Amino acid sequence: MKCEHCTRKECSKKTKTDDQENASVDVPSPAHENGEKGEFHKLADAKIFLSDCLACDSCVSAEEGVQVSQQNAKDFFRVLNLNKKCDTSKHKVLAVSVCPQSLPYFAAKFSLSVTDASRRLCGFLKSLGVHYVFNTTIAADFSILESQKEFVRRFRQHNEEEPTLPMLTSACPGWVRYAERVLGHPVTPHLCTAKSPQQIMGSLVKDYFARRQNLSPDKIFHVIVAPCYDKKLEALQEDVLTASRGSRGTDCVLTSGEITQMMEQSDLSVRDAALDTLFGDMKEEEIRRHDGASSDGYLAHIFRHAAKELFNEDVGEVTYRALRNKDFQEVTLEKSGEVLLRFAAAYGFRNIQNVVLKLKKGKFPYHFVEVLACAGGCLNGRGQAQTEDGCVDKALLQKMKGIYTDIPVRLPETSSHVQELYQEWLDGTDSPRVQEALHTAYQGPGHPANSRDIKW
Repeated sequence: MKCEHCTRKECSKKTKTDDQENASVDVPSPAHENGEKGEFHKLADAKIFLSDCLACDSCVSAEEGVQVSQQNAKDFFRVLNLNKKCDTSKHKVLAVSVCPQSLPYFAAKFSLSVTDASRRLCGFLKSLGVHYVFNTTIAADFSILESQKEFVRRFRQHNEEEPTLPMLTSACPGWVRYAERVLGHPVTPHLCTAKSPQQIMGSLVKDYFARRQNLSPDKIFHVIVAPCYDKKLEALQEDVLTASRGSRGTDCVLTSGEITQMMEQSDLSVRDAALDTLFGDMKEEEIRRHDGASSDGYLAHIFRHAAKELFNEDVGEVTYRALRNKDFQEVTLEKSGEVLLRFAAAYGFRNIQNVVLKLKKGKFPYHFVEVLACAGGCLNGRGQAQTEDGCVDKALLQKMKGIYTDIPVRLPETSSHVQELYQEWLDGTDSPRVQEALHTAYQGPGHPANSRDIKW
């Protein structure tokens, strides 16, 4: 089934059979068309599967499909090879940012601790010619902190005439694209305006880090390593707030599986190396995560913050209660028999459809919903932990969950680097630059969210 732009209001995925959902969208690779071959010429081109995400054929244009296919290892090696040539005007500084949900995959795949896996990955990338390897956890810190503030503001402003609740998370690009391109009103006003970790990391690298290194943003080629294919689509419409404007925050997204394929095919001698930070010569001391079982844990962090800010209640461990299935869970704050806060986590397409249906009917009891396109959360992204026939590698996924759970949790509020960046990079926590750099706006079906989006 070819991927082509469609203006239907309802996603065609609802009527697909399982076989149809796994039909792939093949887009010819420019490298194949030109007959190019290199050290990693056997690497598969990027494909979008209808079951990979919510960005199915109601959300993706043919042109975008081509652009997604170009975000692959060949594009990555094209830049690496340019750096080896004499014409320094075409040289780029290569920076790779790794999502925290990708690291357990590398650890499980190579039977390493998550710290050793990060060092092995960093060492491999640097052996190829990458200059900097970052962890995107700091970008998620910003996204969570801004989401916390926005929820408290919405809760205080909410009324029946102009409802600002429920607030729906905006960190998952598959869900956000589906909401914008297919659902539109009345869903998009409920999307949190905080940018996703990938979008914020793009700004950190192409704006803050570029200025620290006295580099023009277009001299940096920024790659994200992520667990899902939707991140490739998200990269197509990222604009970074820089002096030169017009700079894309992420130039290429490679899935964890694509990187693993590169590592398995390479015979390079690799020396392990510590992850870099955005702060000069400092190295990443220890891997940290946020408080989510398989994601960045927006629900847990926002729930605790709201309980304290709105009701002066200190919440320790957040207790989840599974409702319809294990991917639809509820968390409540109760006092004297009254429910003060009612939050939910909805993962996967079926649960999202339920949320949307109840929201449209006005029968939605929740103040906040953490929404993720992938059933099982980000660890279960289709860009990793897959068998050769495209099924979930359940044994590997289970191992990944254990590894992820064992990573120490760090609250975003406790990061001194984040607080420094608010002052040094954004001129304070409530400045106009915060709104410009860390927040976005949404539009309905058929209306691009910004100038970099495709115009049909």
